[in-house]
This record gives sequence, C-alpha cells and structure tokens, in this order.
Amino acid sequence: MNSDDRKWKMIQRHLGYNDQEMIVFKDDPRNEEVLNKGGDLANKTIILEVVESHGCNSKHKIGDKFFFDAFGNLLTELCPKKVCGYSLNAALMMVFTANEMLFAGIDPNTIRFKRAGCFDVGLECGGWGRIVLELRVVEKSNSNL
Repeated sequence: MNSDDRKWKMIQRHLGYNDQEMIVFKDDPRNEEVLNKGGDLANKTIILEVVESHGCNSKHKIGDKFFFDAFGNLLTELCPKKVCGYSLNAALMMVFTANEMLFAGIDPNTIRFKRAGCFDVGLECGGWGRIVLELRVVEKSNSNL
C-alpha cells in the first residue's frame, strides 16, 4: 500500500465512512486539497480573545481566550472553565472564515473585520451584558499553550 492509499484509509477510519461513502468523498477534489493542506493547518491555533466585557453572566473578562485548532475544534482544556454558548455564535463565524482563508492560502490575520460580539445586546439595549472577541491566528509554538 502506497502513502496515498494509507492517507485515504486513515481518513476513512477517522470519519467512519463505509467504502461507498469513501468513493463519494474521494470524488470531490476539494477534499483532497483540504487534506493536502492538513499538515500546515495542524500547526495553527485560532485564538479569540475577549477585548471588551461588561455584565457577562459567564464572567468572561478582558484577556480571556478561546482556543480552536485550525479545523474548527474548540480546545476546551485551554479555555476558561465556562464558555458562554451565546458567544460561540459569533466566534464560530470568525473561526470558519479564518479556516477558509487558511485553506485558500490567505493569512487570516489580514481579515478586515476581526471582531464580533455575543448576541446579548447589553444592558443599555434590554439585555444583560456583552463581550467582544478579537480573532488572531498563530503558530502553535507561539500560542502560549
């Protein structure tokens, strides 16, 4: 078995695909492109840092960080003990955008609008509080993990 066959078998096991599903997966050229960039992506960490916070029920404060791998997985062991689920709505759109930029070979740190907030509108607009998150992508060795 050559290394290409091993790669496909490993992915098949990882995703739990049967042989027919694997044929469909392999027939989409985007999937191979993503897999070929996987090694580079494995060295990236997406960080969303709280840059504003007021009245946050989850007690997020400025400087708190949410860590994701470049494949969109929240690295819970590196995050605050509580992560506000409502903040993840905005966070996930930024993580998805960073991920797509990485796949396209574009530095996600060049994104123009790199801040987003939880959907709580804050006390002044009838909510409780809100946080603002700022995106950055770093090499794992520079992420203070």
